[in-house]
Amino acid sequence: MKVSLGAKTLAPAPVYVVGTYDQAGRANAAAVSWAGICCSKPPCLAVSLREATCTYHNILAREAFTVNIPTEEQAEPADYFGLASGKETDKLAAAGLTAVKSDLVDAPCIEEFPLVLECSLFRTFELGLHTMFVGEIRDVKAEEAVLGEKRVLDLGRLKPFIFSPGDRMYYRLGEKLGPAFSIGEKFRSGRGASPPGGRSRSR
Repeated sequence: MKVSLGAKTLAPAPVYVVGTYDQAGRANAAAVSWAGICCSKPPCLAVSLREATCTYHNILAREAFTVNIPTEEQAEPADYFGLASGKETDKLAAAGLTAVKSDLVDAPCIEEFPLVLECSLFRTFELGLHTMFVGEIRDVKAEEAVLGEKRVLDLGRLKPFIFSPGDRMYYRLGEKLGPAFSIGEKFRSGRGASPPGGRSRSR
């Protein structure tokens, strides 16, 4: 039996590190979890930020940002990027990481993180406490070490991690379950288990 927990942001969330430049050209990195892919064509990714953050103003000024994906071994610097303010410190220098200018958008990439999505600002939406910035993905760059067969991203090699808002913990990803758009095929073909009572349900 399910119990009500109220209207809360309890869904598992990604751990992204957003790279931006401020008006003086200083690189900044911010940990963001209110984020995700939001469109296929054009390929877009959205991140939601509060106006109080440096990254919010940097994106408006530069109309660009990068999304850098840390591995589970890089959880500590990624977490730090959500603790410190770019107004007060050079977070990348403090974490011992390297900012490299994107060759496509006006934003920095983090050299040591194995996967980066380079985005130009596409749309902005005021939601409430947060503003959603939709970036059009101009390119995805990945280290060879995290690519599998046919140069496809292999999450088992990348080893990203997720954030649980409920207990405020980070979690590793588990094993493969099976191929997407395939393991549920038996239900479409009528070979799946019947619901309780033996009755079939239709939409």
